[in-house]
Amino acid sequence: MSHIPYTISRNGTFYYNRRVPKHAVSAYGLFIRVALTTDNYEVKAYAERLSNVLEASWRSKSSVSQINIAAVIESFKPEASLLSHIASEYIALRDIRTTPPRVAVKALIDLVGNKNVADYCRQDAKVFVCFLRSKGNRTGTIRRRLVSLSAIFNYAYAELDLNKRNPFSRIVIKGEGDDSFKRGVFSDDQLKQAYDTALSSGNQAMLMMPILGETGCRLAEIVGLRLADVDLENDLIHIRPNPARRLKTRNSERTLPLIGYARQATKLAFEQSDGEWLFPRFIRGGHCHASYASVALNKWLKRDFGGLTAHCLRHTMRDRLRAADCPMDMIDQIGGWKSVNSVGAGYGQGYRLEQRKQWLEKVSLNIKRSVEEP
Repeated sequence: MSHIPYTISRNGTFYYNRRVPKHAVSAYGLFIRVALTTDNYEVKAYAERLSNVLEASWRSKSSVSQINIAAVIESFKPEASLLSHIASEYIALRDIRTTPPRVAVKALIDLVGNKNVADYCRQDAKVFVCFLRSKGNRTGTIRRRLVSLSAIFNYAYAELDLNKRNPFSRIVIKGEGDDSFKRGVFSDDQLKQAYDTALSSGNQAMLMMPILGETGCRLAEIVGLRLADVDLENDLIHIRPNPARRLKTRNSERTLPLIGYARQATKLAFEQSDGEWLFPRFIRGGHCHASYASVALNKWLKRDFGGLTAHCLRHTMRDRLRAADCPMDMIDQIGGWKSVNSVGAGYGQGYRLEQRKQWLEKVSLNIKRSVEEP
């Protein structure tokens, strides 16, 4: 037997089993018995939806038309509620960077299993946090994983109409923030040394460094540049999404001028390109492998510049613009950051390209004549 109205269970299969009202017997017969599903979690949705359709057809006692029950069952398939299915649906609908939520979901599934979202509990969340801590993750990383999972579960509960507390929200992480560290920044002398080394090397990974340092871009934004995104005639790069890589936020799509070292490094990379990608070494199978570029670039930077990394260049550019008294919303626009400093920052079209160029020229480092064009 089944506890769900109008259903019975036989050999692992749930059936819809219901007596037909007298005025509808001529259309349906005395009983309706039809197989629904073998899934414990789906049967309730099937039964409720079929009951609603049948009862609607029975309202008129003068004339009852038989509905196609098989078609109704097929058309009313309930949405899959496994975490893996829900997570994939959420990522596709939100059109966000796939790596953070996928990493979080995979870690949770590997730890406690791929269950229906309604079956996850607070203890699963606590076990998840303990597991990440045991793996040496910093509290900031753990918080980001929890935020990703919390967003997915909020979406799932809304879509599946579940009245349940999100087990991944409001989790307290002991010592949160105590293990954080402030990223270092490059001095002007270090930047010039690194830029000159990169230009003289001709190495694809190293050539990214002057571009990153003089534009403030994220590594993946540069690694995934197509030649169509590079306008050497006007000294511009267009940071925009493509099939190989998405952008982190909507604010990330922008056009930036190439000045000094960045212009020279881009020209050298262009000469080594494959006709489609600026850095083809890191484009494999149609996918941008920014992590490979990060390993190659950071191995050099950490060794020669006291542990500094490629991401430190982004922090350095922000400091350089601050030091030049650049307006904060201009800094955000150059770096593709989401502005949180004022409500009005998101209104209008933003600063003109000429204005962005003026500020980047103001903080640009003078390129050595030996590596500049004649």
